[in-house]
Amino acid sequence: MPALFSPPLAVLDGPAAFDGGASPLDLSVPPELRARARAEIPQWAGYAPTPLLRLDGMARALGVGGVLTKYEAGRFGLGSFKALGGAFAVAQAVCGMTQDAIAQAVMVTASDGNHGLSVAWGARRLGCKATIYLHENVAESRADLIRAQGGEVVRVKGNYDDSTHQARADALRHGWHLVSDTAIADDDTAPGVVMAGYTVMMDEIVAELGESAERPTHVFIQGGCGGLAAAAFGALFEAWGATTFVMVEPDKADCLYQSARAGHPVRIEGDLDTVMGGLSVGEVSLTAWKTIQPIVGHYLTIADSAATETMTALGQGRFGDAPLVVGDAGSAGLAGLIEAARDPAIRGALGLDARSVVLTIVTEGAVDQPGYTAITGIDPMAIAEAAA
Repeated sequence: MPALFSPPLAVLDGPAAFDGGASPLDLSVPPELRARARAEIPQWAGYAPTPLLRLDGMARALGVGGVLTKYEAGRFGLGSFKALGGAFAVAQAVCGMTQDAIAQAVMVTASDGNHGLSVAWGARRLGCKATIYLHENVAESRADLIRAQGGEVVRVKGNYDDSTHQARADALRHGWHLVSDTAIADDDTAPGVVMAGYTVMMDEIVAELGESAERPTHVFIQGGCGGLAAAAFGALFEAWGATTFVMVEPDKADCLYQSARAGHPVRIEGDLDTVMGGLSVGEVSLTAWKTIQPIVGHYLTIADSAATETMTALGQGRFGDAPLVVGDAGSAGLAGLIEAARDPAIRGALGLDARSVVLTIVTEGAVDQPGYTAITGIDPMAIAEAAA
């Protein structure tokens, strides 16, 4: 069963509630970095805004006014929104270096797959090196994608948190550039740069919706370490003011849920072995938490079965919408919405009704194609061919 926790929050009437008119996102991401991402990323070869899809069949089935999902499977050909963050952090790390220095620079990060792929792609794009630390539960097919971008893969025994600590220690020891997407120490600055890249996606959403009547009443975002959620919720709070923000996490890796209950960041233990691989995180990003804590009003945990059922239903077009390929971590926001809408108590607590317009983000397509097929029994290429 899904579990909902709604902590007491700071009273915020809108962006102006922050001193100097600052946005809550400014707590995690310096405004100048956001401006730089907004200026630079659209100039990269292959850039195009990803689609904002309207899932009318799902909306009818769930009894809400609308379901919108930002579909990130086509982002720079890498299959996920992570392409915006890691590659931007690499670009900022080498800014001002000579070409000889860039060629010798080593970018290091831990990853569940997609962030590492972005860092490797960004390093290859600019001519530097990348070393990606993957824990033992990351599929070898994801490691192969990183190697195909020229990245070196280092396997670490344990879970994602073990790999982040190892990557940080090795980067400090060797003088490498740490481009992590999660901050486990107060002096970790790269996560804010990564999050700045993610805000480009939010700019696209805000620009597309403008002043339309489809402006969301609810936003469901998957958790992980919190980087995406902080970038998304912070930017949307800045644009739209107070909205019903719902954090969605696997019940096997719910560090944000537990941190909200404790009132401060906590690290959860265990193997964190969830099918939602990109959300297999036990330690909150300290950078992201600065934005998340004051403005997120609801934390929802879901079972793995909710994610796999959502992936399969979307791939089969079961709600009446066109079949959609959604990866394991990419399914969490929509899976959380489905679970919440079907649970009368949670539905009531969130105020979901026939007038609600819900925004979600499908953060990845079938990046791990064998894994997707193993879960759903669906060939993702067949869906792509049918759509074409």
